[in-house]
Amino acid sequence: MRLLLDEPLPSRLRRLLLAHSVTTVVEMGWGGVKNGKLLQLASQKFDAFLTADKNLEYQQNLAKLPIAVIVLAAHSNELQHLLSLIPRLEKTVANLQPCSFAKIGE
Repeated sequence: MRLLLDEPLPSRLRRLLLAHSVTTVVEMGWGGVKNGKLLQLASQKFDAFLTADKNLEYQQNLAKLPIAVIVLAAHSNELQHLLSLIPRLEKTVANLQPCSFAKIGE
């Protein structure tokens, strides 16, 4: 699965997702690109967009994009607070469908 990590998520998160091809927004040269445009760009190259933006589902019409969106909702975006979400993230990614939305955590 080709995953794109949003800017607020730690890039070290990719080390925990070894079964997937993980790239960051910054690596793609998309740093600072706003959510609507970012999701359009991501949908051309990735299967899923991982973010910590808990409001994204209310700000964008996710059903119109051919990409899955997964929100990681933890106490903070620090890796130590995201670790407990990894098992559920892996299960979610394994069952992803295009245009789907999932929130993992709080």
